[in-house]
Order: sequence, then structure tokens, then C-alpha cells
Amino acid sequence: MSTLVFAQHPVSLAERLRDASAVALITVLLGIPMIGLTTVDQGGSLQVVTRWPALAAFVAAGFFGRLLLRWAIDQWQARRRTRTAAASSATRGVNPLLRRGGWLALGVALALPVVFPENRYVVDTATTVLIYVMLGWGLNVVVGLAGLLDLGYVAFYAVGAYTYALLSTQFGWTFWESLPVAGAMAATFGVLLGWPTLRLRGDYLAIVTLGFGEIVRVILVNWTEMSGGPNGITSIPRPTFFGLPFRPPGDEPTFASFFALEYSPNQRLIFLYYLILALALLTNAFVTRMRRLPVGRAWEALREDEIACKAMGIHARNVKLSAFALGAMLGGFAGVFFAARQGFISPESFTFNESAIILAIVVLGGMGSQLGVVLASLVLVLLPELGRDFAEYRMLLFGAAMILIMIWRPGGILAHREPTLRYHGAGAGR
Repeated sequence: MSTLVFAQHPVSLAERLRDASAVALITVLLGIPMIGLTTVDQGGSLQVVTRWPALAAFVAAGFFGRLLLRWAIDQWQARRRTRTAAASSATRGVNPLLRRGGWLALGVALALPVVFPENRYVVDTATTVLIYVMLGWGLNVVVGLAGLLDLGYVAFYAVGAYTYALLSTQFGWTFWESLPVAGAMAATFGVLLGWPTLRLRGDYLAIVTLGFGEIVRVILVNWTEMSGGPNGITSIPRPTFFGLPFRPPGDEPTFASFFALEYSPNQRLIFLYYLILALALLTNAFVTRMRRLPVGRAWEALREDEIACKAMGIHARNVKLSAFALGAMLGGFAGVFFAARQGFISPESFTFNESAIILAIVVLGGMGSQLGVVLASLVLVLLPELGRDFAEYRMLLFGAAMILIMIWRPGGILAHREPTLRYHGAGAGR
């Protein structure tokens, strides 16, 4: 049986000239009554006057403009076919352009405090971006990899923050001692959320997770003996550099006195920036490694077709629970840093609006894309900052920007993502 193949061939010069001539003919027909003929007042009566030079210029503009437009369209289509062919011929590995972009972003992140050592606003804003990057990577495990819609992710963020706040203020635990405990506590809450929702999908799962987030917030507001209620928890200790606090020199050794430096309040700010950068990089390495393990491949398979996964013997319940637990743990780590950075937390910091922003970061960046989360975090954090001069229209500009991004890139900023594994047929090479 023969196969019919439609091949795309380059448009010849003769075809382009015929196309431009047809457009020129249309401009002549439209231009004669509108441009070629006009009326003027001569001696109290209207006279018809011809403007053939203007008509000729109009026809020439239509002819050559059509040639230029056709050439530009052909060039764009050729580049698009080239990109499509390159994407389809790729067999494994990460796009080299994305890899270079990731290394460039890392270099910029490492050099930022060096370039702006005295600018508190820039460093503080970059720290906020990294917090959302870490939260986005955590939610990306649940939504982007496992395909489970979670609208209550801020609950795990709050669990991590309040765990550190209580351990540090009530029991004197340090930041590093509280970090793994807070992550384990958030993971436990992730399992508690995942266990009763295993049979739910789509909108029903979203409603349950939204309710879970609101339950945690309401408990924090009303359980005043534990959480302080609406007043929150104050005087949360800040992390130190191997026991060296960031404060003016005194009787005890400090960071500035130990390294013989002149004390500056920006030292603590820069240390917090590099701390969240290290935590974010560890999160990225952890998630990337998990994607290559069997459990990570099970997440992706579950996202694509849960029924097929069950038919292949994959335990869907355990896979979902692992995604909920690991995503919640990463959110708990970010909550610990948030509490240590602010020194004060309250339920107002963990509203549904935060969950919506984190979910928007994952969706706008491209679900399953690590670098896309970084780009979306930059957009969603920096846009409101840039809109501070337009306070009355700030949220309007923010919403319009999100709509334009989704129109421009419906699948996210980095919608294309390489599968973790590819099947190679016999003789296809490795």
C-alpha cells in the first residue's frame, strides 16, 4: 500500500511575484476611488482630480510590502520546521540552550550580592524570589510531575514555619536542629492530606486540598495557646554562621569580630540570601535525582495515565503518598527559612493567596520544568515590585501580565519538557 506524503517545499520567486501581483491588483481596485480620484473646489463647483502618482506609490507599497511579508512568513515557518525537526530528532539529554541558561542563572545568583553589596532592596527581593523558587519546586513534584492538583500547599509552608518557631522559642532549638524535624513534620501532614484523597481526581482533589489549607489556617488563628492566634509568634531566633551571630561586636564572639570585619547589618542579609540559595540548589538537585529514580518515573507515568499505571502493577496509592510527602517536606523547609528570616510569623502570612501564587508559578513556568519555575518566580515576584509606583493599578497590571503570558505561551514559559527516559528500538543506538 502506497503512502501519500505532503512535503513542504520552498516558495519560488515566480510564486511570490504572482502573489504580490494579485495584492497589487487589489490595491489598484481599492485605491482608484479612495486615492486616485479626489474632488476639489474650483470656482464654486466640485471638480474631479486624478492623483496618479499617489496611486502608483500606494500600489507599489502594496506590491513590495506583500513581497516582504511573504518572505518574512516563509523565514519564520522555515525556522519553526527546523526547531520541530531538532526537537523530534533529540533522543536524550537536556536542551543545550536550557542548560546554558540554567548555568547563567546560577552565575547571576552567586554574583548578585557581590555586585549589590550595599543595596538591601535588591538582595532582599532576590531572597524572596528564591523562597518562591523553592516553594515552586516543591509544588512541582505534586502538580507538575505527579499531576495532582493541590490548592492547599501553603499549609505545609505554615507547618514548617510554626514548627521551627515553636521549637526555637519554647525549647531553644537552633535553625539547623529544627530544619529536618520541621521537614519531617510537614511530610507527615502531606501524608495525612494524601491518605483520604487517594481516590479523588481533578476538581474534587483541588477542593479537598483547598479545604485542608483553610483548616490549617483556622487552627492557627484559634489555637492561641499553641500558635499565639492572630498575634502570631515573635522573637524567633535568626540562623547563625556556625554559632556566630550577626550582631555588633560584644562580649561574645560574633561573625564580624571573628573574621575581623567591620560590622554591617547587610552581612546578615547576604548570609540569609546565600542560605536560601544553597537550600534551593539542594532542592533542585534532590528533585532532579528523584525524577530519575523509579519513583520519579512512576510520578510521570501516573500523571499521564493512572489506569495504565495500575494495569502495569504500579501502586498508585504509594506513588501519590510519596509525591504529597516529598512536596510537603520541601515546602516545610521553605517555611523554616521564612520564619527564621522574618523573626515573626502569623496566620496572615499563610493565606490562600500564597497557594494561588505558588500554583501560578508552576503553571506559568511550565508544569514539570525546573527552569520554568525560576523564570515564573522572577515574573510573579518582580512584576508587583515594579508596579509599586502604580499602586492603584498594581493588581490590574499584574493580572493583565498573567493573561498575556498565558495567551503567548499557553503551556507555560517552558512548555516543552524532555521525558526522563526514552525508548530506543532495536538498532536505534543508545
